[in-house]
Amino acid sequence: MAKSSSWRTRFLLLAMLAALAGLLAYLHLADFADRPLSVSPAPAALTVAPGDGLNKVLPKLRAAGIRGGMDWQWQLLARRMGMAGRIHVGDYEIADGSTPAAILRKLASGDTVRIRYTLVEGRAFRQVRAELAGIPGLQNDLADKRDDEIMALLGRAGVHPEGRFLPDTYFVPKSGNASDLLRQAAAAMDAALAEAWQQRDPAAPLKSPDELLILASIVEKETGAAHERPQIAGVFARRLRLGMRLQTDPSVIYGIGERYDGDIRTRDLRTDTPYNTYTRAGLPPTPIAMPGRAALQAAARPAPGDTLYFVATGNGEHVFSATYAEHKKAVATYQLKR
Repeated sequence: MAKSSSWRTRFLLLAMLAALAGLLAYLHLADFADRPLSVSPAPAALTVAPGDGLNKVLPKLRAAGIRGGMDWQWQLLARRMGMAGRIHVGDYEIADGSTPAAILRKLASGDTVRIRYTLVEGRAFRQVRAELAGIPGLQNDLADKRDDEIMALLGRAGVHPEGRFLPDTYFVPKSGNASDLLRQAAAAMDAALAEAWQQRDPAAPLKSPDELLILASIVEKETGAAHERPQIAGVFARRLRLGMRLQTDPSVIYGIGERYDGDIRTRDLRTDTPYNTYTRAGLPPTPIAMPGRAALQAAARPAPGDTLYFVATGNGEHVFSATYAEHKKAVATYQLKR
């Protein structure tokens, strides 16, 4: 009986010691998980390659200048957090003072360094190409390629590039390709254009989504005032119905191309090109810029009314007129005096 009691006492003591050891280990691990680490130089650059597990990442952490913890602590913490096998490939930046738990969460969530590009409304494709070529860290796989070769690379052989990329902000991983950004922008434009076409006014004088895109690009270039876009679209829609020439300067300028020096002259308006809407009726053959969502919606649902003319006032807005006589007065007031 005494032996049995002694055995129970030893068992309870061992159990208590084991529990105490477990508690201490847990507290020690919790302290390690939330302990800010020294990172020098900061931020540290860490690259996780395909096939890298935690055992390969840990030496890279130290080589990158992240100090603190032993391998077994990192491995135990990763198992405790359920992240041991969830490390994502990519380039990471680790800030000074990051905790081991925060670092593991970053690696497991794939919170990699990304390159950001914002395509601005009204940009021409040649401008987009130049902007992409100037982004640090972005692989310019478009260099030395013609526009048609770029569209073929994007799986859009035979499609004119102008207007085919939706203005918005896009991201690719560090060292990503410029073509990856364009693929995102092209897919976004496909979706936005399809939505605008679906929601179009049946009375709008447009035969196809491509015509909507062309009109939207003209609207985008004619005004930067958001509230004017439906009115601008309304003027052009009425002109199209009446068979009037659009007589829009941005289209003429696009036809001039890189020879445009910032000043449009009378001879430019009289020189015939496929984009000269003073010499040719109807829409130009392609978009002339990248229209945003608001311009697409305006082209799809032009504002009703009777105006056929507009003239810039000099403050970023326009005066609209229903008759040519009214328009001439507006030109005299806002253009000739300037």
